[in-house]
Amino acid sequence: MAYKTFSQKITMNILWITNNLFPDVCASLGVKSPESGGWMHASALSILENKGDIKFAVASVYDGKELKALEIGGVTYYLLPRTKNNRTYDLKLEKNWKHIKREFQPSIVHIHGTEYPHGLAYLRACGSDSVVISIQGLVSVIERYYYANISKWNIVKNITIRDLIKSDTIFNQRKNMKKRGYYEKEVLLAAKNIIGRTLWDKAHIWANNPTARYHFCNETLRPIFYQHQWIYEKCEKNSIFISQACSPIKGVHQIIQALPLIIKHHPETKVYVAGNDFTNKSRWRLGGYGKLIKTLIKNLRLENHITFTGPLSEKDMCQRLMKAHVFVSPSSIENSSNSISEAQLLGVPCVASYVGGIEDMVKNNETGLLYRFEEIEMLAKIVCTIFTDHKLTQKISDNAKIIARVRHNKELNRNRILEIYSNICKNISQ
Repeated sequence: MAYKTFSQKITMNILWITNNLFPDVCASLGVKSPESGGWMHASALSILENKGDIKFAVASVYDGKELKALEIGGVTYYLLPRTKNNRTYDLKLEKNWKHIKREFQPSIVHIHGTEYPHGLAYLRACGSDSVVISIQGLVSVIERYYYANISKWNIVKNITIRDLIKSDTIFNQRKNMKKRGYYEKEVLLAAKNIIGRTLWDKAHIWANNPTARYHFCNETLRPIFYQHQWIYEKCEKNSIFISQACSPIKGVHQIIQALPLIIKHHPETKVYVAGNDFTNKSRWRLGGYGKLIKTLIKNLRLENHITFTGPLSEKDMCQRLMKAHVFVSPSSIENSSNSISEAQLLGVPCVASYVGGIEDMVKNNETGLLYRFEEIEMLAKIVCTIFTDHKLTQKISDNAKIIARVRHNKELNRNRILEIYSNICKNISQ
């Protein structure tokens, strides 16, 4: 979707509420930066490039005991103590949100994501008039797809001691996600302004709160992915890269089941999975999904074909993507995938399940190849097509780079988000 540019200088106090701590805060606290959410930091830096009179603050919950305010690099960071886990509503947050609102006096409050209830605590404490909410995923919808084509019997027979002790079976995980969905639905009903980027999220906002104003805005990605390009001659031929795997909805079990079919035609195929090897745990630490994947790999004799990369930094992720012959997103549900976006920006050929908002990102046979999530045979076939049809692969790579550079243009997306903020503020003052 195209939108008008907006480049005027503005005067505004902007408060972001995020699920993750930003790297500068992590460095100050001496804790490890999260592997997810780097695109938000990139977007924040882009907003700060606007030459208007902007005061910018970012608020997040953290594992501390007191409310903190840190000034780092021209940004105010508010750290709210989390007295419960981030999946349970914490009434004490409401007092802290009121304090932050009085102290910072935001013109606009941007809540990133509806997945966790600390954003709801702000809405209950301070209202929704100057608030806009970005849709990332929608847990109230995602929970429907959590089993990801795994039979209930298969889930039961892979329950581990660790699952029972922690009450953390795949059944429990879906149940907990459903509970979070109740809070999310309250957030969506309270919202007057919502930012989305796909037909999928727009349809679900319409279904939950048709009176909310829907604003379209794409995302700015992490800087390194704008600086490099995938080159066919330099990639590891017949290699597959998957960026996430530890949850059933990410669908790594589907690529594993498709792999024997791929290996029949390309015996040297290797799959690289980002993150720690969650299948290689002691008996007391192995989760049910890890056990299921471990059993699949063993039964299909794929030990020599699958490698877990360990945690990847921004730089490592970029390098790993550029080495891949194909990036696969086998999820049972997605809104829009930043991993696909990063791959497309680099020009890495993408294969993705046709779910959620993916159709807004991947045009079949033009900027990637699509398949139905359940169809492992089709997944195997189109991966083999990438391996053998270099002309199509190069066309997909070139087209994806073009569309991704427009979709994730830093200046356009910064101007658009500031335009949204400005329009909301004008509507409040009228």
